Amino acid sequence: MSGKLKEVRERIKSVQSTQQITKAMKMVSAAKLRRAQQAITEMRPYANRLDKMLKNILSNLDGDATTSFGQVREVKHVAVVVVTSNRGLCGAFNTNIVKAAIAKIEGDYAHHVANGTLKIVCIGKKGYDVLRRRYNANLIVKDFVNLFNDLSYEHVAQVSQMLMDDFEAGDLDEVWVSYGKFRNAAIQEPTLVQFLPVIQSKELDNTKGKKADYIFEPSKEKLLKELVPSILQTTFQKFVLDTHASEHGARMTAMDKATENAEEIMKELKINYNKARQEAITKELSEIVGGAAALNG
Repeated sequence: MSGKLKEVRERIKSVQSTQQITKAMKMVSAAKLRRAQQAITEMRPYANRLDKMLKNILSNLDGDATTSFGQVREVKHVAVVVVTSNRGLCGAFNTNIVKAAIAKIEGDYAHHVANGTLKIVCIGKKGYDVLRRRYNANLIVKDFVNLFNDLSYEHVAQVSQMLMDDFEAGDLDEVWVSYGKFRNAAIQEPTLVQFLPVIQSKELDNTKGKKADYIFEPSKEKLLKELVPSILQTTFQKFVLDTHASEHGARMTAMDKATENAEEIMKELKINYNKARQEAITKELSEIVGGAAALNG
C-alpha cells in the first residue's frame, strides 16, 4: 500500500510541475500576443485598403497601361508559400495551415509535383519539417525558414521580392500563400490566397455599374511601376504578421487549456491519494485490533 501512495505522490508532483510550465508559457504567450496583435491590428486596415485600391486600379485600366504582376498566363510553374511558426505547443494551428497547402498542391498541382515545376517556399520550421518529409527536397526552398527571427519590413520583403522577380522573369506563373489569419486570441483561420498574379476586382465603384474615372499623377506607367511592388510587399508583410499573432494566440489558448486539464488531473489524483491513505490506515487499524484480540485470547 505504501508503494501505491508513493506512486500517487510522484504523479501529483509531476502534474504540478507540468502545470507550472503551462502557466508560465501561457503568460509568456499572452505578453507576446499583445505586441503581435497590436502590430497586425495597426497594419491590417492599411494593407487591406492598399490591396483593394490595387485591384480597383487594375480593373479600371483601359489597356494603355498595365503591370506585369496582373498578367494571367498559362500555369507552367507555380509556387506555394507556407507560413507556419518555428515552435509547436500551439494546438492544431500549424497542422491546419500545412493541410490547406497540401490540399492545394495535391488537388490542383499534382502534375507540377511530378514534373518538378512546383516550388514550395517554407517560412517557419514546423511547416518545413512536415513538407520536407512529404516532398522531394528539390521542390522546397528553405532559405527563409528562420524568417520569424526578424520581422522587419526590409527582411520580410526579401521573400516577396524574390517571388515578384521570378514572376516577372516568367519563372513562376502563379503564387499562392497559406497562412494563419488572426481573428482573436481564440480563433485563427488557416487561409489560402493567391498572391500573384493580382486578381482584378470585380466590384465596380458605384451602383450604376460604371467604372471609376481615375486621374493619374504622375503617368499610369510610372505610378504602376512604383506603386504595385510596394503594395504587394505590404500585403505579404500582412500574411507574416497575421501568422505571427495567430501563433501566440493559439499557444496561449492551448496552454490555458492544458493548465485547466492539469488542475482536473490533480483533483482526481488527490482523491485517489486520500482513498489509498484511508485504506492504509484502515488496514493498520485492523491489524492492531486483530493483534490485540489475539493477545487477549
